[in-house]
Formats: sequence, structure tokens, C-alpha cells
Amino acid sequence: MLFLLQVAENKISLFSLLQKGGYIMYPLYLLLVIAIYVFFERMIAIKKAGTIDPKFMLIIRDNIISGNLGAAKTLAKNTDNPVAKMIEKGVMRIGKPLDAIEKSMENVGKLEMYSMERNLNILSLVAGIAPMFGFLGTIIGMVQLFYGIASTGEYTLNTIAGGIYTKMITSATGLIIGLIAYVGHNYLTTQIDKTANKMETASADFLDILQEPTHS
Repeated sequence: MLFLLQVAENKISLFSLLQKGGYIMYPLYLLLVIAIYVFFERMIAIKKAGTIDPKFMLIIRDNIISGNLGAAKTLAKNTDNPVAKMIEKGVMRIGKPLDAIEKSMENVGKLEMYSMERNLNILSLVAGIAPMFGFLGTIIGMVQLFYGIASTGEYTLNTIAGGIYTKMITSATGLIIGLIAYVGHNYLTTQIDKTANKMETASADFLDILQEPTHS
């Protein structure tokens, strides 16, 4: 029991442990904040883009088949997602050759993809930079270690502790932040791919609708 009390008294808090990483921890903290902000900002935007009413294409089809292009255009214009924007462009181009319609919709799709992928490169950058900052902390820790030994002429635990703390804490923090950014980037990329598949399916369905007979 006495041993457990002594361990509890000597236990270092996470904050105190991170402080031992030195000044190199501040850019790592900044990279973590940037990664978290970009991840959640993009996740919300991509989730919104991927939310599509299952009845949307059915209503579009009914309006086009009945010749009510105005209603189809209004519905697409008032629906805020990439699929609706592609369909709106397609409705506006009805009457032109199918190839021209398809090309116009593809151009809108590319712009929407670019919009969803915006800032994803920041996560990729953080995933690459954070471990490098950790490695820089390792070098700084080794310099501190050898400087301490050279200054005191002693090779004791107290002499080398500071350098070892800096080395291990910065390395671990950099790797963890890099891993978080990497996983976040891959997750968002997967969600974008799912939305892109929905866009391709809607585009194909729309072109099929245009080839069905219409009724005035």
C-alpha cells in the first residue's frame, strides 16, 4: 500500500510530461490544431455534399418525362449538393446532343470534386511534417544530452534526463499527430469517393432519362 502511494505521489501528469518536450512542442501543437480543424471542417462539408434525397432523381425523371423542365430545373437549383448542380446543368442543356450535355455535367462534377477536396492537401502536409518536427526534437534532445555530459563531465541520470525527455516526447508526439492527419486524410478521401460514385450514378441515370419517350 505504501508503495502504491509513493507511485501516485511521483506520477507525472500528461501536461507536465509534454512540457518536458521543450519549445519544439509548440509547432507540434499548432499542427495538431490545424489537422483537427481541417478534418472536421471538411468532414461536415463532405457529409453535406453526400446527403442526397433518394426521391430526387425520381422527381426529376417524372418532370422531364412529362415535359415540365421548369419544375425539374427549379428542384435542382433549390437542392444544395453536387448531384443537384450536375442535374441542373444537364436540364439547362436539354435539346443539345447527348455528348454536349454529358460534357457539361462532367465539367460541373469536376468543379464539385475540387470543392470537396479543398484543403485536404493540408492534412497530407501535416502527416508529412509532424514526424519531421518530432525528428528535429530528437536531434535537439541528443544535443542537450551530449551538452549536459560535456558541461558536467558526469554521465548520470540527472544529466541525461532532459535530453532523453525531449527526444522521446517530441518523437512520439510527432508520430501521433502525423498518424492522426494520415488517417483523417484517408477517411475523408473515402467519403469523397462515395459521393463521386453517387454523382456518376446520377449522371448516368439522367442521360438514360433523356433517351426515354416524353409526354406533353
